[in-house]
Amino acid sequence: MDARYSAPAALRNRDPILAVLRDVLPPAGLLLEIASGSGEHALHWARHLPGWTIQPSDADPAARASTDAWAAGAGLDNLRPALPLDAAAADWPVARADAVLCVNMIHIAPWPATPGLLRGAARCLAPGAPLILYGPFRRAGQALEPSNAEFDASLRQRHPEWGLRVLEEVAAEAARAGFGPPATVAMPANNLSVIFRRAG
Repeated sequence: MDARYSAPAALRNRDPILAVLRDVLPPAGLLLEIASGSGEHALHWARHLPGWTIQPSDADPAARASTDAWAAGAGLDNLRPALPLDAAAADWPVARADAVLCVNMIHIAPWPATPGLLRGAARCLAPGAPLILYGPFRRAGQALEPSNAEFDASLRQRHPEWGLRVLEEVAAEAARAGFGPPATVAMPANNLSVIFRRAG
């Protein structure tokens, strides 16, 4: 049985995110991806960022199996097996990374996953190293775009603790965890890439 599954959003957004990674990341290092999902992103990063070792992770065993199944046929030496990792946990299985990436997770997880992610990333990043978040966000005092408002409503119907996060609230949590203020990059379909750097 083939454990691979495909996420249509991953195929749509992988190249815009890759462009951000190429702009933000140094030439080489270890990239820890949180909530890798199907694994298609990790495979794409490994193919197109040859100087980087890609460490995928996910709390869901089915997602890890999909990631490893995609990797099995790819023949990429810089793509590691997926690790079990709960972003909200006090201990992560990776002690050090040169960058941390999390795509489309914080709005489909209860709020404690967000400060957990920020604290965990701060533990494993050196000063100046980036944490990159991608997804839809709210902005304080601004109305949501119609598509994001509809998406937010659908998320809250599925789970009362899900929903688009307010960027300014995420930034405040990041500051408490030890990050500087974010840089943002506008992305297709009303998404953002948000880049935090570990403070010295």
